[in-house]
Order: sequence, then structure tokens, then C-alpha cells
Amino acid sequence: MIEIKVPTVGESISEVTLLKWTKKDGDYVNRDEVIAELESEKATFEVNAEQAGVLKLLGINEGDTIKIGDVLANIDETAAKPATAAPAAEKPAASNGVAPVKETAPVVAAAADSGVKATPVASAIIADKKVDPKSVTPSGYQGKILKDDVLAALSNPGRKPGAVAFTRDEKREKMSNLRKTVSRRLVEAKNTTAMLTTFNEVDMTNIMAVRAKHKDKFKEAHGVNLGFMSFFTKACSYALQEWPAVNAYIDGENIIYHNYCDISIAVSAPKGLVVPVIRNAESLGMADIEKKVVELATKAKESKLSIEEMTGGTFTITNGGVFGSLMSTPIINIPQSAILGMHKIQERPIAINGQVVVRPMMYLALSYDHRIIDGRESVSFLVRVKELLENPELLLFGKDPVKALLEM
Repeated sequence: MIEIKVPTVGESISEVTLLKWTKKDGDYVNRDEVIAELESEKATFEVNAEQAGVLKLLGINEGDTIKIGDVLANIDETAAKPATAAPAAEKPAASNGVAPVKETAPVVAAAADSGVKATPVASAIIADKKVDPKSVTPSGYQGKILKDDVLAALSNPGRKPGAVAFTRDEKREKMSNLRKTVSRRLVEAKNTTAMLTTFNEVDMTNIMAVRAKHKDKFKEAHGVNLGFMSFFTKACSYALQEWPAVNAYIDGENIIYHNYCDISIAVSAPKGLVVPVIRNAESLGMADIEKKVVELATKAKESKLSIEEMTGGTFTITNGGVFGSLMSTPIINIPQSAILGMHKIQERPIAINGQVVVRPMMYLALSYDHRIIDGRESVSFLVRVKELLENPELLLFGKDPVKALLEM
């Protein structure tokens, strides 16, 4: 009998939460097959079978907190591998939307997988429209879903027919380790730093023109979309090198400066906010930055980020604009000393050379630790970012190309 223990996932982490069993008690598992998903205070990770055999669970339930080194399950490696299941026991091909629904089938896989009964016509509509069977209120005999039930659900998305619009129900849910960590760090940042926020606005006209002109060729050449994040990351990398205090942090009675820019990107993941890091952003091209953003954001949404990918950043960029935020005061991601907040692009009338014109404008917010960053440095940093964004050609050298040519 082989013991599967909770692995060590970090020096400061002593316990984790069991998110999900991916195998049941008594299942035969192959070597390296995933048997469970665990969540620490920093990341979600998988536990694999060390040997092939029959899985023996030890009464640990999903949502339970367990300590590092505890036995999670056992595997009987001496058990014989069972015969391959008959084709009839396999999941119907219709569950992935590949095979057509047969009129003789009483339930399509989408409904069958959830234990819901439906008529053939209702099943076909559920599969075609990708309706969650659990969102449909059945009216047929013994709780069977009829065609009209599915049509009613499609006509009233998000609401069950005949359901009361408002209730006084309450729901109590245990905070995840990740949410507890985010909460603790935010409060710690507010209580241990002299946080202040300075604002500016940037005219996005030129960046939007560059994207509109080159986005198709850019994707064809690099296989990734040209987004705003690469412009902001590049601009911040130049500005951080010019104002090193913004790229530093306090360690006791010392100030630690960095000659590199590891930019943390705030991403809203299913289980909470995470901040994966783009390493040496100052050395990356636009396409490399965009590829890294896509890679990290995808891992965040799938809860596949490693602890190493979320630690060690020197500066953070967060984009509340994707949710419609017009202005905010972001909280520093400690131990870093500053964070840049991007916001929604909105057309506004502004004065240019004495004339009122409408331009796509974005408010920028820089929250910083006043213990290490003075007002002159914070404001100058943000003005420099604004200058680089409003003149994208400066992002090539960090200064005017003609002045670079003339070595001025």
C-alpha cells in the first residue's frame, strides 16, 4: 500500500484545502494520473498518483483543511487492473457536441451527465443550444423535461419560470485560502505603508491608431493580438529605470533597488485576484509581452499558476477598465512600493491649442508608498508614462528617435 501525502508547496505554507477529488474511492488509477486538486494560500495545484493501482480514500472531504505531510489517500499497487469498460458504459459522444442526437435516445449526454431526464426533442434542444439542464424547471411526469420547459428557460435566461423574483435566503460559504491571503495582504498594505495616490490622464488616440493600423499584421507575424497591456508594460519599464525608487522596496532599515523590471499583472481569477509576474519586462519586445500576458492570464483562469509565477514582482499594473472602472485608488501589492491603475477609455472633450476636441481618454492612478517614494518621483514617473503612451514611437528607444540619432 502506497501513501499519497500532501506535498510541500512553499516554506511558509503549513496547510492546504482539498478543492476536489478527481477520482472516487475504489477507482483504478494509472501512474501520474491526477487524483485531487488542492489549494494553498497562494495557488492551486494537482496531486498525482505515484503508482498505478486502486485508490483508497481516507475520509477527507472536499473543502477540508489538511496539513502539509498528512496522508491524503492510499493506493493498492498490488490490485489487478480491471478489464476495459464496455462501449455502452462510456459517455456518449454527444456530450462534447460532436455526434448528432439520435431521436431514439431518451436523454442526450448533457442531460444524462447531470442526472436529469428529458424527452428526445428537449434533449436535442439542450444539446444544440448548450442549455444547462439544471436551469430548466421540468413539468413532465416524474420530473421529466419537456420541449416547452427548455423553450421557457431560453426565453427567461437566468430565471426559472414561476420562481419568486426575490427571497430572504442567506448563504454561508467558507473563505478559501486564497481569499484569506488576499484579505490579509490588503489590510497589511493599508496598515504598514504610507500609501498615497497621484492621478493623471492619457490621450489614447495614437496608441489606438497604431493598433488599428497594425493589429492584423501583428497577429499574422506573431500569432497573438496586439493589446494595450504591452504598451503600458513597456512604458512602465522605461519609467521604472528612470525613477528607481518606484521599482524598489523597504526591507527593515534598508532599501532594495532592482536593476530589472519584474512586472506583476493583476488578473481576476475564478477564486480571487492573483498577480502573476512578467520577468525582465524591460528586455522583452511587444510580442513577447503579449504572449506572456496571454499565457499567465490563461493559467490564472484555469487555476494553473505556480507559486514561482506569482512571487518576486517589483511593480504591479492593474486594469480596472476591463470592468468599466473610470477611476480608482489601487492598493499596493506589498512588499512592492507602487502600483499603476489603468481604467476605462472614454471619449471626453479636452482643450488642445485653444480648441475643444473629443479624444479617447484614460485616467491613470499611481498608488505609492510615501516612505520611499517622494512626491516629485511619483508625479514625474506618471508624467513619463503618460508621455511614452501618447507618443508610442518613443517606446522604441525610450526617447525621441531624432534625439537618439543626434545623440542628444
